Amino acid sequence: MLVDHELSGIVVGQTLATRPEDTYRALLEATAFGTRTIVDAFRGAGVPVKEFIVAGGLLKNRLLMQIYADATGLQLSTIGSAQGPALGSAIHAAVAAGKYADIREAAAAMGAEPGEVYTPIPENVAAYEELFQEYKALHDYFGRGSNDVMHRLKAIQRRASGSLLASGQAAVEVQA
Repeated sequence: MLVDHELSGIVVGQTLATRPEDTYRALLEATAFGTRTIVDAFRGAGVPVKEFIVAGGLLKNRLLMQIYADATGLQLSTIGSAQGPALGSAIHAAVAAGKYADIREAAAAMGAEPGEVYTPIPENVAAYEELFQEYKALHDYFGRGSNDVMHRLKAIQRRASGSLLASGQAAVEVQA
């Protein structure tokens, strides 16, 4: 994984025929591939990852959930509550207040029924596996030093934003 705050993103493969929805899906897929990279790192360290349980706002996006299931090859289960973090806080508060003996008892009493389950679609998994191999090649090429273009672009941006800000201030002063 890359731990470099100087890196930015790159979108590859767009043409004049690329539609906004194509770009949107590519961004969703990129986040799924980032998650897959983390899952692979856990597995490489001997930590088994068998499924995801999803909570929070992202679970409202059914397309995203299916992409994550397909790109990771893992089943995704969503929680039944639209307010997972608040529910978790309330469960812990109820235990702290003495209403329930422990978290398991409180969760059983207060927790919502399970939400949706997203199962990987085999033909999508195969397609995403092929795309993920390309993602990894680009990830490593642009992020691990084979090509330092992302750092050079960041340096240019820094230099340009300083001079552009100064130019913008001067232009405003002239107009005033």
